[in-house]
Order: sequence, then structure tokens, then C-alpha cells
Amino acid sequence: MALNFHQLHIFFTVAEKGSFSHAAGALHMTQPAVTMQVQSLEDYFGVKLFHRSTKKIELSEAGRALLPFAKNSIELIRETDVAMSRFTKMIEGRLQLGASLTMGEYILPRLLGPFSKDYPNISVSMKVMNTTQILDEVLGHQLNFGLVEAPIHHPDVHTEAILSDELKLIVPADHPLADMEVVTLEEVLKYPFVLREQGSGTRRVMEEEFARCNMDCSSMKIVMELGSTGAIKSAVEAGLGISILSQSSVKHEVTLGLFKVKQIENIAFERSFYAIYLNSTLLPISAVSFMTFLRQEDLSRFL
Repeated sequence: MALNFHQLHIFFTVAEKGSFSHAAGALHMTQPAVTMQVQSLEDYFGVKLFHRSTKKIELSEAGRALLPFAKNSIELIRETDVAMSRFTKMIEGRLQLGASLTMGEYILPRLLGPFSKDYPNISVSMKVMNTTQILDEVLGHQLNFGLVEAPIHHPDVHTEAILSDELKLIVPADHPLADMEVVTLEEVLKYPFVLREQGSGTRRVMEEEFARCNMDCSSMKIVMELGSTGAIKSAVEAGLGISILSQSSVKHEVTLGLFKVKQIENIAFERSFYAIYLNSTLLPISAVSFMTFLRQEDLSRFL
């Protein structure tokens, strides 16, 4: 008997669901058929993969060892399907994701057009929230996939950098800093700031870079904290303060001559955008397709 991918998929689903009956429902199979396939896999390896009792099942030591290989094999098959589907455009489904504000408002709209051309049968549903909210929803199984503006360090979450970006100092076109060739941090700190709220990826990147430069953020004159990049841009345009934002979010205002983008001397607010999902989650094929698209595209042309 040869090792069977179908049996690995059934084994993984039973382990994920914690029940033969729940796995049968998810796989649209009968429970006896699921049990039989797992038993066949146990016969192939010559070991028990689950400890069964009347109330619950638990992975054996051998089952725990097999689990990551089963997961990897399923992901590889899905990625293979996605790679070949680009020649047929036949993948269908709904892409449901959470996106942080800069990503969701200014970058993803530019990416979804080309993605839809490659995958015309995938519809998109996107929730735009800050990084902390997206992480909470991923951990709570309300979202299975998110795109965020700061690295996530959590043992249950897989994080993959997919796009580079840089924050810059944003000032009104008539601001005293607008025409300065060299803008120093000392000069910048003389002016009031309008910033994103605590917990946002943009705010976190700014604070981490200032900390690297041994600058205490309490020395900033923060006059407003706002929950969206759009609100900050309106406040900057109204002359209420200057800000630190992604260059990609102010393209339109710079083109219209409303803002100037400045580099603070010896400071670089470099960051990546990250895809995050639970380690235990098998992404739906629509999400795998989108991840493949992000990895293969030259995303810098969209910024």
C-alpha cells in the first residue's frame, strides 16, 4: 500500500476538529468512512495515531509527529493547484481578509485590480481595521487571514513579510519645513503632531524607530490621535499639525501640491507589510491564490 494524500487530509481534519464525526461533516463523508481511512493510515505506519475514548480523541506521540507533515502536504497540493490554475483561471471562491488601514485604504485597492484579472472568479470581502484588532480577530477565529503593518510576535500566528514600505514626515505645502533641504529631528520636534492611535502599525513603527534613536516620544507635541489615515490627512491639510505616514497614502495630495514629503535626517521609518494567520489554519484556496499573487508580483510598482 502506498502513502495516500487523501488519507493524510482526513487524518489532519480529524486532528484539527478533534472528532471523527466533526471531521466527517467537514469532509462531506460518513463517519465510518473517515474511521476506516484513518485506520488504513495507521496500518500503513504500523502505529496508532490517536488515543480514542468514549468522550474524546487525542493525538498519540506518533500522531503529533505526523501532523506537521500532513499539514505541509495539504498546503503544497493547494499551492500546486494555485500555480497551475493561473493557466486556466478556473479557481472560484470568496477571499475574506482583514487589512490594516494603510494597506486596506491605499495599497490593496491598487493590487486587487490585477489580482481580479488573474482570478476573475474570486470575489473579495475585506474588513479594514488596525493591526491589534486584526490580530484579535485572527486569534478568535473570526478572520483566517490578515494583512498588517507591523510584525506580529505570537506563538500561534504565522507571519510572512510580503511588501516593503517607508514612512515619511508629511507637512502642508506652506509649512516652514516644506522647503528645507535638510530636516533635523530637533527642528521637527518644535511643531505639533497629528498621529495615528496607539495600537496601529504606523504608530508602532514610528515609536520603535524613535526608540532606536534614543528619543522619548513624550517629547513630541501630540495634539491629536486619530483612528484613520484619511482623518490625519484632513487634519494636516487644515494646518492642525504635521504627521508621519506612508508615502503611498499621500500620493494624491502630493500630486495636487497640498503636501510635501520630507526625510528626517538620520532617521528611516522602514517597515514591511505582513500576512498573518494561525499556525493551525489551512488557508482556503482563495487566500492561497492571493498569497501566491503577492509573492510573485513586483509590488513596488503599486506604491
